[in-house]
Amino acid sequence: MADAKDERRPAGELEATVMAALWAAGDPQTPGEVQLSLGTGLARTTVTTILTRLHDKGVVDRRRQGRGYAYFPVQDAQGLTARRMHTELDRDVDRETVLARFVAQLSPDDERVLRDLLEPGDE
Repeated sequence: MADAKDERRPAGELEATVMAALWAAGDPQTPGEVQLSLGTGLARTTVTTILTRLHDKGVVDRRRQGRGYAYFPVQDAQGLTARRMHTELDRDVDRETVLARFVAQLSPDDERVLRDLLEPGDE
């Protein structure tokens, strides 16, 4: 029987945790600094792998620091969510239907916000 430490985390959970650490830091962070801030017992190599994947996805950028890199988010959490929404929308060829179904599932408050954003002068 595997103990809790050996159980695999859900996909994206580690990336989200690393992103939260980068946003909280406010300054570029090395993998070692991210590892320390997480305090989860993750190996530095695991943190480096996660940061490299995030860099490959364009979610973080990096700059040379000593023999390695320091990483920083390209955008805030809300910008990242918007980017994910665009990515999902781009995956389907029938954008109109996807948007129509998205709008149909909005709460009344979200629909009002969207209307205000799309029609700012109609008050």
